[in-house]
Amino acid sequence: MNRLISLFRNKYFLVSLIFLVWMLFFDKNDLISQYQYHRQVNKLKQEQEFYEKETAKVYKELDELNSNPQKLEKFAREKYLMKKDNEDVFVIVPEKKK
Repeated sequence: MNRLISLFRNKYFLVSLIFLVWMLFFDKNDLISQYQYHRQVNKLKQEQEFYEKETAKVYKELDELNSNPQKLEKFAREKYLMKKDNEDVFVIVPEKKK
């Protein structure tokens, strides 16, 4: 017990303890903030992977459209409802469930 009291009277120990508590809880870079930053970085890395995959998919589709005129025509008809002069286009929209 006497050693514990002498430890708390030691100014170096007290300063170190105060510094440690300050850095863990009160500083702008405390543990909670570091944890939140780490989670945010992981989330952004996942988003980056997703967008890289989507970009690769779009580049592949663009390459196919530039190289194959039949795919280009199919894409224009499906996405933009384009048609030839002597054709009619019927768009079927499903009903929403109530």
